Amino acid sequence: MQFHLNGFHPGDPRFSDPQDAVVPPPVKRPLPQEVDVLIVGCGPAGLNLAAQLAQFGTISVAIVDQKDDRLLVGQADGIACRTVEMFQAYGFADQIIQEAYQVNEAAFWKPDADKPNLITRSSKVQDVADDLSEMPHLIINQARVHDEFLKVMRQSPIKLEPHYQRKLLGLEVDPDGSTEYPVTVKLERMVNFSQYTQEIETVKAKYVVGCDGARSSVRTSIGKELVGDALNQAWGVMDVLLNTDFPDIRLKSLIHSNNEGNMLIIPREGGYMVRIYIELDKLKEGERVARDQMTSEVLVAAANRILQPYTIDVKEVAWWSVYEIGQRITTAFDDSTPDRAARVFLAGDACHTHSPKAGQGLNTSVMDTWNLGWKLAHVLTGLASEEILQTYSAERREYGQALIDFDREFSRMFSSKPKSAENPDGVDPAEFQRYFQLFGEYTAGVSIQYRPSIMVGKGDNQHLATGLTLGKRFHSAPVVRLADAKPMQLGHCHTANGAYRVYAFAGKTTPFSDDCDVKALCDYLAESANSPLKLYTPEGADADSVIDLRAVFQQHHHQVNTADVPEVLAPRKGKYGLRDQEKVFCADNRPASSGGGKNIYDMRGINREKGCIVIVRPDQYVADVLPLDDYAGLSAFFKQVLVSA
Repeated sequence: MQFHLNGFHPGDPRFSDPQDAVVPPPVKRPLPQEVDVLIVGCGPAGLNLAAQLAQFGTISVAIVDQKDDRLLVGQADGIACRTVEMFQAYGFADQIIQEAYQVNEAAFWKPDADKPNLITRSSKVQDVADDLSEMPHLIINQARVHDEFLKVMRQSPIKLEPHYQRKLLGLEVDPDGSTEYPVTVKLERMVNFSQYTQEIETVKAKYVVGCDGARSSVRTSIGKELVGDALNQAWGVMDVLLNTDFPDIRLKSLIHSNNEGNMLIIPREGGYMVRIYIELDKLKEGERVARDQMTSEVLVAAANRILQPYTIDVKEVAWWSVYEIGQRITTAFDDSTPDRAARVFLAGDACHTHSPKAGQGLNTSVMDTWNLGWKLAHVLTGLASEEILQTYSAERREYGQALIDFDREFSRMFSSKPKSAENPDGVDPAEFQRYFQLFGEYTAGVSIQYRPSIMVGKGDNQHLATGLTLGKRFHSAPVVRLADAKPMQLGHCHTANGAYRVYAFAGKTTPFSDDCDVKALCDYLAESANSPLKLYTPEGADADSVIDLRAVFQQHHHQVNTADVPEVLAPRKGKYGLRDQEKVFCADNRPASSGGGKNIYDMRGINREKGCIVIVRPDQYVADVLPLDDYAGLSAFFKQVLVSA
């Protein structure tokens, strides 16, 4: 899509008249007195959590923010491949992909060897490695992501809308946690009829989640703080509409100049707008002004010096800001004590702060609440005990620390002067490029690997599916759905409904024959008193609402008879008991000329002789890999994480 041609306008670019994209102001209404979960902060972490919890229908949720309305112009813009995979679970990945700029290559620029005061391109590299994800790396205004989360919330069973203009005054947690709503939260309503009045609202909650940014009031209320380095490196950032003779203006470009500082160019969605990050520490002597006196004109002048011999002619500055780089992480991700389970959690920037250049802020924030949301939902709906909530801090704090370490090194290399005879201690641009490529999995968000716990197995059977690594996200691959011969990605079965997925990958036997291990597994799950489907599916709920069983066969889909599919793989659902026909798949055996040629068994190292069971958590991470006949192992896993219905 191309847009912003005649100026920047926030909102949905599909409207011909930008005024038609204006959303009415939120309805002002009082907060509920009691809720299951109170979310503080309408940033990406908070909205993702609200969107996830809203899917369950029986959980009462309120989300508050000090702002007076939804975000229109966002700070973050980079959307990692892993985050787009999560968007797919909500159903809005296609919308974002269509609208966003897709990062395919990155260009590296360094001082010209013959003319050091001018820059020259050193190389171009592929941004996302082959088969890293079925999803691309995207650039889009953070506000558009917020809009999609708000739409999911609005269309959910509880029709959730944020409560804006609420300032957190403080919260208290019942010391022994014995009351039904142990957290008492006081908020000030920011709009009053008189300057002499103060309207205070009190909300009692079972859980509170602070997604209220680096200056988190929730974090302060529970006595936690951010610790680490405040490096005080200043960078300017601006979104601009421009003309230029710089040849890589529509590529992600990392630029090291000899004496004028460094710069990062990120093309924005719409085909015309560009985001530019500029190192402010290298400003000219007369431009070393206080940050609150900085202007966009100063930033444009600095960009033109870095880009020599090229120039930019800025026609419009849509947004600009100045920030400092610092890497800090909170002392704890929740308020748990040795005597009491957590009642207050922290997520997003309330937990960790870092530079935005590696594009990890929004992506890490949403993954915090993607990890927490379904766990809270399972506890609140009685599917699981509070024990599973302990895994949130254990899993996410380790990753938060890894992010801080990565960002510190990435920022150091990016901010350093290029290595030269005059500057022997500088960074070799080629070394920086190698570092960029080495950590491609990390910046794409697919390198996260949670350690063994009650939520992740020990890996005794990892050899049965070497490409579906325990603790890492389920790496999707193409399949063909049996019922309608639809080519699709298997990972797109993962919707944001809080259910575990159990994939039965068949061995070499004939599908659903008497010696077929998948058929035997289906018989066990349908008939045994120890079947996890029977033990953990609440009465009256759909058969796949907690554990969603699916099967994959090696054979061509024409060789599998749909009439042989057992009912446990075609469960009756809904008020009419309609059969779900979309749970059986085959490897994509179509020829490459027809779009096939990518076999999931080969791509993900699945044992063709024996097959296997792959258990996937509701947040799309692989929990365990088991032999197809390991019914005891299957039951043992779910016994650790679920409570009998």
